[in-house]
Amino acid sequence: MAQSGAHGSGTESSGQLPPSLAIFPLAGVLLLPGGRLPLNIFEPRYLAMVRDAMATHRIIGMVQPTDPRTRDWAPPVYPVACAGRITSFSETDDGRFQIVLTGISRFRIAEELAVTTLYRQVTADWSPYTADAEAPAGKVDRKRLLQGLREFLDLHQIPAEGQAIERAPDEPLVNTLAMICPFAPSEKQALLEAPDLLGRAELMTALIEMAVLNRRAAGGQDPDRRPLH
Repeated sequence: MAQSGAHGSGTESSGQLPPSLAIFPLAGVLLLPGGRLPLNIFEPRYLAMVRDAMATHRIIGMVQPTDPRTRDWAPPVYPVACAGRITSFSETDDGRFQIVLTGISRFRIAEELAVTTLYRQVTADWSPYTADAEAPAGKVDRKRLLQGLREFLDLHQIPAEGQAIERAPDEPLVNTLAMICPFAPSEKQALLEAPDLLGRAELMTALIEMAVLNRRAAGGQDPDRRPLH
């Protein structure tokens, strides 16, 4: 399963958001408002979920199980999730769906519904995250964020075009990195629940710096401070 980056804030108003929606529990996968998440759907229950979403509002909630190692059919999930609209859809010859979800807004799970569908559905409380549809305020400390990023990407063998990273506006830069970087599931949840873009950037910078320091302590290559390009 591949992930692409995040591109701008969600644009849905609270009046356009459904009171209930299907959820797709998937450990280690992060969707943020404005982000684009490719998914390869093959389980029968989630094929049904996508069919039903396509026939209605096209919105699905991405959420993580609280235990990333679980194999339970209906595992406990974190209370905060992110809704995405299906903006790309194709069906393969062997019956799989390849979709792209574009992040709209985070929400809090108010209640899990008793349903007859194979997939799970919840009531969504959108009210804590109305700011997800607004332009972010403040400026990210890009210098600090980028300082350890090159070594962090090298550590995890993630290819990156330095000039594109340096030119990217704050919001897509932070959200793209949050989505594609191999943070632990609990760290990805913390990034999702960060109050705003600045909080997310500060947390991600701390996670990157911690990983770089751990690499040095383990005898990793001594970094130089070259820019990313």
